[in-house]
Amino acid sequence: MRVASLPESFRRLCAIAACLSIGTLAACTTPPPPPPPPAPEVPPAPHQVFSEQPQYFRLPNAAPEKVSVRVGVILPFGNGAANVRALAKAMMNAAELALYDSGNTNIVLMTAEDTGAAGDAAAAAQKLLDQGAEVIIGPLFSASVAAVSPLARDRGVPVLAFSTDRSVGGNGIYLLSFQPQSEVSRVVAYAASQGHMKFGAMIPQTPYGEVVEQAFRDAVAQNKAAVCDVEHFNPSAGALTDPAAAIGKAGCDAILLPQGGSLLRGVMQTFTYSKIDTTKVKLLGTGLWNEPSNAREVLLAGAWFAAPQPSANNAFIAKYRQTFGAEPPQLAALSYDAVALVALLANGAPYRRYTLRALTDANGFSGVDGIFRFRPDGSIERGLAVLSVDPNGFVVASPAPTTFQASGS
Repeated sequence: MRVASLPESFRRLCAIAACLSIGTLAACTTPPPPPPPPAPEVPPAPHQVFSEQPQYFRLPNAAPEKVSVRVGVILPFGNGAANVRALAKAMMNAAELALYDSGNTNIVLMTAEDTGAAGDAAAAAQKLLDQGAEVIIGPLFSASVAAVSPLARDRGVPVLAFSTDRSVGGNGIYLLSFQPQSEVSRVVAYAASQGHMKFGAMIPQTPYGEVVEQAFRDAVAQNKAAVCDVEHFNPSAGALTDPAAAIGKAGCDAILLPQGGSLLRGVMQTFTYSKIDTTKVKLLGTGLWNEPSNAREVLLAGAWFAAPQPSANNAFIAKYRQTFGAEPPQLAALSYDAVALVALLANGAPYRRYTLRALTDANGFSGVDGIFRFRPDGSIERGLAVLSVDPNGFVVASPAPTTFQASGS
């Protein structure tokens, strides 16, 4: 099935995963009033190339008048860590699967290596730009994204990167990733809607913790609630008793715990020692809680966390497993969505397909893990569910939205 192009007016949610062979292009509800006009397109600098050049990569036997959609892919295929190399391979598998599903034979994926060594990502970007890339997918790590960005911006080529670090986004760099800010905002807003108005948090002393704390404070303020206490702990030291005791005395009716794995269970045991009654104090989490083992954690029963809608990615997982004989890592869905988005916009004019207007469509797109849209600053907003921890598995407390229309955009 061929990919449908975006409507000229950009007035409705356009499906990505659904428009590929996993399903059909989702029908949209009656369109809302037009969103505010998008930011004006930035005119290209004089030296940017917007026409075919002799040195650009061409498919063998391609007709001279045919302009391929050249897509650069930068992933850490040669990284020193075996698990990173395996992730890069899986993400490339997913990218190729999306290309096959699109049915668009005019799209060319051109790969380049990013080992993580200084200068590699920049060299990879330069190679792809010299080959005529109209859009770049990747890199994975924030330092690599920062190295690629000035080269891509200089040529007016947008980048769909996978970093969660918002500081490297913006001005043509779009972060197609799972960002903790969206998770914190969603679960705090839901808790506030259920009557919780005094929020506390136990925050790990890590870069992730710093991001989560700022998002937490912002979300509490946006919901006109109060921060009753914020305690910090060193994950490597495991000193949890004092901060747990302090937050237990603060009178909070909801406590955010942005921690996963065995340390989360350690925090919960410390809460028990501190006599925090979790039947009265609602515990909140981020996507780090989205592990099957946590559903069996008795001390977390009834707690809430934000994550993609369960089973939303079942079709993608089944197709990946059937094609490659293995389970896809979670990040593989990101590269699938990146290529699917490229395919969705591919029917535009060459060198003018992947514009600010198209990529920041306020009505968003529907990917493997639900709806998403890019903000002008390059960050991503996702439609997430709120899940409740239950011994029989995670239960949907609040379903993920299927449109951004309700947000007033």
